[in-house]
Amino acid sequence: MTLFENIGGVEWLDWHLHADVVFLCATLIGAYLYSINVLRPRLSDAGRVRGTQVVLYLLGVFTIFVATGTPVHDLSEQYLLLMHMLQHLLLTLVAPPLLIAGVPGWLWEAMLGGRRVLPIAKVVLHPLVTFGVFNFLVVVTHLPSVMDYGLQHHLFHFILHAALVGSALMMWWPVVGGFPALPRLTYPYQMAYLFVQSILPAVIAAFITFSRTAAYDFYEQAPRVWGISAVEDQQIAGGIMKLSGTLILWSFIGVAFFRWYAKEEAEAKGPAWSNVEEELRELGLEKR
Repeated sequence: MTLFENIGGVEWLDWHLHADVVFLCATLIGAYLYSINVLRPRLSDAGRVRGTQVVLYLLGVFTIFVATGTPVHDLSEQYLLLMHMLQHLLLTLVAPPLLIAGVPGWLWEAMLGGRRVLPIAKVVLHPLVTFGVFNFLVVVTHLPSVMDYGLQHHLFHFILHAALVGSALMMWWPVVGGFPALPRLTYPYQMAYLFVQSILPAVIAAFITFSRTAAYDFYEQAPRVWGISAVEDQQIAGGIMKLSGTLILWSFIGVAFFRWYAKEEAEAKGPAWSNVEEELRELGLEKR
């Protein structure tokens, strides 16, 4: 279905459904529904599934579809670096925390709490490991040679995106994930973790934003759309990476701060059953 044609002499937006993306999203939703409806009754210690968790998970899958199955994907792979940065933002800072938060704690424990899996998960999901792996891949995927090669070779580009999303899921785990054997960081440590996390992308964004020449040959040679030059496209892309990324990370820092403050206030007043219920809800252990 062609939405816009011959803008500036270029047919730049020929939107069609991507079968692989539809299959991926359908698989993610199908596996989730199977787990909470069929697998859950078979687990003796499975808690309830809150409606908000289902909504968060579905929003995470929808975000993946927007990033990879709509014109955002086509524009990013053929014309505009700014759309590529928007795509990366959706795949690393929006979809992963939604997906993790949408999975109940009992299901995470069923997947990661096994005798053989848990020791590996403790290493892979250690905050230092998650931070290092994610930021290493962020740097590598934004190197001009790597990005240019990926844009010219679809399979390699898919592998890069898969690795980036996987590392983003790891990075968000200490903040959003958790069950008793693999708890999330305490609120002060979450704030510190996210603060440090916000630094490196800002450095990369600054390099892209303030460069006076196009850093990526692919986008320099791509057909121009919307009247945006290659350098302007790059500057906007850097702004998206820095401002939007920082806003998302600092929003989570703000949430962690206020939750920490509320927790300290509640502990000062003494334990309350509502606090116990809230903890159970967060872990997905509260029975219906």
